[in-house]
Amino acid sequence: MGFKCGIVGLPNVGKSTLFNALTQTAAAQAANYPFCTIEPNVGEIAVPDPRLDRLAALGKSEQIIPTRITFVDIAGLVRGASKGEGLGNQFLATIREVDAIVHVVRCFVDDDITHVENKIDPLADIETIETELMLADLDSLEKRVDALEKKAKGTGEDAKSAKEMLDLVNRSLVLLREGKPARLVERKPEEEKLFHSLGLLTSAPVLYACNVEEASAASGNDFSRKVEQRAKEEGAVAVVISAKIESEIATLPPAERAEFLEAVGLKETGLDRLIRAGYALLHLVTYFTVGPKETRAWTIHLGTKAPQAAGVIHSDFEQGFIRAETIGYDDYIATGGEAGARDAGKMRLEGKDYVVADGDVMHFRFAT
Repeated sequence: MGFKCGIVGLPNVGKSTLFNALTQTAAAQAANYPFCTIEPNVGEIAVPDPRLDRLAALGKSEQIIPTRITFVDIAGLVRGASKGEGLGNQFLATIREVDAIVHVVRCFVDDDITHVENKIDPLADIETIETELMLADLDSLEKRVDALEKKAKGTGEDAKSAKEMLDLVNRSLVLLREGKPARLVERKPEEEKLFHSLGLLTSAPVLYACNVEEASAASGNDFSRKVEQRAKEEGAVAVVISAKIESEIATLPPAERAEFLEAVGLKETGLDRLIRAGYALLHLVTYFTVGPKETRAWTIHLGTKAPQAAGVIHSDFEQGFIRAETIGYDDYIATGGEAGARDAGKMRLEGKDYVVADGDVMHFRFAT
């Protein structure tokens, strides 16, 4: 189960610098973690989770395998992309494949780096990209209406499906024509799958990465505060990050990073915050398996039940699920590991209806 965040932004906002820092970080991680692959525009990054080290120490594990999230560098967007300007068509095709969008916004002044619109205005930049995505969605949906209306007039299952689809299309069109993204469409949980099958560019959740100058990396600036306010109003997330600092940190040996961070007033790298924010934006949680061979983090959607969580490891685990031996992370640490938790009565046997909580340490029993 791979989750992808697409990185978008206008030219000269620091998108490439930030993505290069991500891929350098991924390359450095590859030495420690298996299965870390890099493609020219893809970085697969381990999700930072200090719980892994503590669990591995108690489980005396030989290896640690974190969960990962993929970042895709999407070709730069310009005004008119929805009509195929610049790399518009390539951009739109790639962005349909991502689960969330990381929108890099220029929140710094630098006379040496020109701005495509000749002014620093992060909110206007956001509008430019959002407008292009909404125009592309409008065009895509309007082309489908006639065929759906004809199909909906028929009888049987096909007509019923067409009516349901048409209803969602029309609700989406109302919002898009008002200049609002499709992700704001009110929908029932059972409509979610159908809604995502529409492949709308503005249906993905958005995270704003406010790229600030080095001096503002710790506290942000007036530009980033405007973006944070907008994010709050639309239910999105904003993270302050200095791409320049991140690219410097990415080249440092791990031993020197803490010192560098302290010198610039940061507790952790902006990339760590960005990765975690992306993970949270997708409503993902982590459960763990711990043993002498490895301590491993597994990614599931919030609200996943135990059999489906087991299925992330192997489909046989889900099909033959009997029950899950479960210990909460805090209990596992407090009692000194599995044996201590068992002795203290902190190990629970959970059945098919158990909703897995973030941090659960699990061992699945299944029939073959």
